Amino acid sequence: MSKHGRILVAMSGGVDSSVASVMLHEQGYEVIGLTMKTWDYASSGSSSKETGCCSLDSINDARALAVAYGFPHYILDIRSEFGDFVIDNFVEEYLAGRTPNPCVLCNTHIKWEALLKRADKLDCEFIATGHYANIRLQSNGRYVISKGKDENKDQSYVLWGVSQQNLARTKFPLGSYAKAEIRQMAAEMGQLELANKSESYEICFVPENDYRSFLRHKVEDLDERVSGGNFVLTDGTVVGKHSGYPFYTIGQRKGLGIALGQPMFVTKIIPETNTVVLGTEDELHRSSAYVRNLNLVKYENIHEPLEAITKIRYKDAGTLSSIVQERDNMKIDFHHHVSGIAPGQSAVFYEGNDLLGGGFLM
Repeated sequence: MSKHGRILVAMSGGVDSSVASVMLHEQGYEVIGLTMKTWDYASSGSSSKETGCCSLDSINDARALAVAYGFPHYILDIRSEFGDFVIDNFVEEYLAGRTPNPCVLCNTHIKWEALLKRADKLDCEFIATGHYANIRLQSNGRYVISKGKDENKDQSYVLWGVSQQNLARTKFPLGSYAKAEIRQMAAEMGQLELANKSESYEICFVPENDYRSFLRHKVEDLDERVSGGNFVLTDGTVVGKHSGYPFYTIGQRKGLGIALGQPMFVTKIIPETNTVVLGTEDELHRSSAYVRNLNLVKYENIHEPLEAITKIRYKDAGTLSSIVQERDNMKIDFHHHVSGIAPGQSAVFYEGNDLLGGGFLM
C-alpha cells in the first residue's frame, strides 16, 4: 500500500510533468500517469509534423517514463470537448473583436475537469500537474495559489480560474523548484534527452503560431466577410484600409501595412463596422479597467477596495492598483497608467505572492 495514497498526474511528455510524476512516485504516492490528447494538426489545417504536448512522440515519452518507473499510464482523448469549448471560444472571441486567453479556459473547463473525472474512476484522491506554482490551505478554509519559486517560470497567472473545489484535490510538486533544478533532476534520473527537451510557448492548437491562418481555416468565408474595413484615427478620420478586424490586436504596432509619419498602435477594434482604430502610444494608456467572469481564490469576496498588483498579460511585471468587487465584476483603478489593455485577455490580481483571483478584461 502506498504511503500517501493514489494520485493522478497529468503527463505531457515534457520535462516538467515527467519530473513531477517521478518526484511524487519517490515520495510514496501511488502514481497513475495520464496524457490528454486535446488536438491534432490535421484538424488545425496544417500538414506540418506534430510537435509539442499532443504529438505521438510526446505521448510515447510519457508512457516510456511510466514504464521505466513501474506505474500505470493512460491516454485520454478529449479532442471533442477541447475543440467544442476552447477552440470554438478562441474563434468566437476574435470574431467579437477580443483577444482570447485559451490556456486559462483549457485549465479551468477542460483539463481539471477531465483529470478529476478520470481520478474519480481510478479512485485517486488527488491530481497533480507540472505547473510552477504553489498551493496551501489557509485558516479561512480557502485554498490559495501562490507564485512558484522561479519567477521566470511562474504559472500562477494561468491558474486563476481553477475552482476551490478543484484546488482542494490539486498538488503542484514543482512550485518550490527552479526550472534549472528540474532539468538537473531529469539528468540525474538518466533522462538526458528529457532534460534537454525544448519548450514551446505557442498556443498548442495553432500551427506555426499563425492564428490568422488558423482563423481562415476554421471560418472558410472569413476574408470575404471582413476584408476592406477602415483604419481610422481616434477622431474618426479614415486613414487606410485593413485586411479584416480579427487579424489585429490591441497594442499592435507591426504589420499594420500603413505609414502615418509616426508610430501608431491599434487602440480599439469595432467588429460591428469592421473598423480598427489607430492612435499614438499615449492613446493606449488606461487608468482603469473592468473584468468579467470573476473567480476569487484567496478571499470569498472583495467588497472593500483592496490594494493589489494587477497583471494584464502573462509576462507583465504587474501594476499597483486598487480593486473592488462590483457584483460579478471587478473594477481596477491603476495607480499608474497601463498600456495595451486587450479585452478578452486575463487580468490577474496578487497580494504579495498570493493569487487573489482574476477575470477576463472587458
